[in-house]
Amino acid sequence: MYVSVAEPPHTGRLALYLLGLRATCPPPHPHRSLVTWLKYYLEEDWTGSRRHGHPLTSYYQYGLGVLALCVHHKRVREEVIRRLLTAQHHGKLGHGGNAVDTEAVVALAFTCLEQRKLVGTELAAELQAATHRASRSMAEAQGPDGVIGNIYSTPWVLQVFLATGTCQTEPEFSQAMAALLENLEAFGTAATMAQVLPVLHGHSYLDIASMHCQEEPDTLTPLDMEPLPEVPGNKTVQLVVECPLPWCYELRLYDRPVLVPASASLLDVLQAAAALEPHDFKFHTQDTPQGPFLTQVLGLEARQEKRNYWQLLTAPDTPLQMGIADYRPQDGETLILRLSEW
Repeated sequence: MYVSVAEPPHTGRLALYLLGLRATCPPPHPHRSLVTWLKYYLEEDWTGSRRHGHPLTSYYQYGLGVLALCVHHKRVREEVIRRLLTAQHHGKLGHGGNAVDTEAVVALAFTCLEQRKLVGTELAAELQAATHRASRSMAEAQGPDGVIGNIYSTPWVLQVFLATGTCQTEPEFSQAMAALLENLEAFGTAATMAQVLPVLHGHSYLDIASMHCQEEPDTLTPLDMEPLPEVPGNKTVQLVVECPLPWCYELRLYDRPVLVPASASLLDVLQAAAALEPHDFKFHTQDTPQGPFLTQVLGLEARQEKRNYWQLLTAPDTPLQMGIADYRPQDGETLILRLSEW
């Protein structure tokens, strides 16, 4: 495995892979080198803090790395753990005003370290207190619709409630579960399904650390995914691109109607706009486990080191709960791509 100096470490991706690998009951030894690489990535990731004050990737990915090592029964240096404790204490886990998913991942990592007794008594008490603070903070973030943060962060919070045994005492749990069941269509990728499936069965990622693999029957069968039904006709979507200060002097850079098939996704809308006006509208995406992620629009690139991203909204100011490949706008809807800070 070769790591390019020009790219950030793949902390989150490797962590998710190791969590999935543990759930499949692998032979005990082949993944050992991957665990070593994850430890290396955590250290490489933290080098970004000397320049930016945060990991090269994010605290979300950094927390995932600690969680994956714990689930594989690997001890983590106390300094690595205290980096997350300090970030949580100083309120640095958030991005774009919503820290719920990161808070939840970090709380799961803390709970795992405490329950698996991979830390000393004093540090375990600190981790338990930090998890309690995070649980209350996340519960207070619940909206009137039952969603905590957004629909994708909600399963993470529910995993924390399940892992800490507070699901019976937290009134927010049942409300969030009801919201989750009403929005299952939002979880259309392998990565998002992996977040929600344990919750639907009353489990968290911490449970895979104590699985009895010899009892697991080989019952996996291929699943034939049926394509979405075609909807006849067309629809018109108003596509808007906004770039506020300090990145641009002019807020609205693009505002045009785009004609697409009735079943088109937001990604289809972007592709249709680019085909219609190749000189006026250009965009780029990056493949991620959650599907394509919008990285550049009209030559303006969202970059990790600049702490900005392309926010997806439906007019006037409602953030989308799905990615560009999953969201299917309605006829006459106005979609806004807004360069935003996180």
